[in-house]
Amino acid sequence: MKSRLAFLCLRYEAPTIALALLLYAAWAALVYWHAALPAALLFALGGCLGQLHSSLQHEAIHAMRHVPRPLRWALVWPPLMLWLPFRLYHDSHNAHHVNFHLTHPQKDTESAYHSASAWQSYGFLRRTVLAANQTLAFRLVAGPWLYLGKLLRAELGRAAAGDFAHARIWVGHALGTAPILFYITAVSGMPLLDYLLYFIYPSMMLGALRSFTEHRWDDSPHERVAIVESNALFGLLYLYNNLHHVHHRCPTMPWYLLPGHFRRNRAAVLEANGHFYYRGYAQILQRYLLRPVFRPVHPQW
Repeated sequence: MKSRLAFLCLRYEAPTIALALLLYAAWAALVYWHAALPAALLFALGGCLGQLHSSLQHEAIHAMRHVPRPLRWALVWPPLMLWLPFRLYHDSHNAHHVNFHLTHPQKDTESAYHSASAWQSYGFLRRTVLAANQTLAFRLVAGPWLYLGKLLRAELGRAAAGDFAHARIWVGHALGTAPILFYITAVSGMPLLDYLLYFIYPSMMLGALRSFTEHRWDDSPHERVAIVESNALFGLLYLYNNLHHVHHRCPTMPWYLLPGHFRRNRAAVLEANGHFYYRGYAQILQRYLLRPVFRPVHPQW
């Protein structure tokens, strides 16, 4: 009976689909009754739901292989956080998963490193901001805005160069955000600025925390990917993507199998990634709240 249940979960992705349905119901309820909650609680819950939705999008990119791609994309496509089209995230994140290119300033789309030549061309202010962004305090507070600015510059630069390949993606994204904005503002009576403050911003902060020290430069690609062995709350919020080395080695493994795989193969995993390991996010905060995690100039490229 137990093996039969496990088979059905894997075959029909029941845990992921159930989690997605619960997420959308919780999001709708939280937005609708936002005025009844204290600001601090709304900030925490809104951020958690936004981060969980991002984690489900990540899951749909890699796993859920028993579900046809149009269906698994439809499950996570609604742009609850408004700012990033799922298709852009999908394409960019797939490029990041070429493990040999991890941390490369040009080839890794999620690298926090800059080439030495690019660094030399930056002005004092830009260098100062990028160096400060290697501390956790700055990354959590200002990192979301820097990411938005980077996205905006890239997309506007693409359009200015006459490249409109993403235009259809943005049109579809705009059409998708329209009913969400209607529900937030017209149905629930929540000011858009409040939604930015209590949902979008804290969810991006949680995303910045997860990605803060996922990767570092090393000669071996396997030793460029961290393991953060956190508690069940962060494990669920990130769908165990905090066990990041396991994810990069087994990218199609469903989120609910990652913890068991790590427990069974703990010694081998940590040996493979050079013991690039943290006990949890509290340890990362203690080490890097005000101290840079690394210098943002790539040592090789």
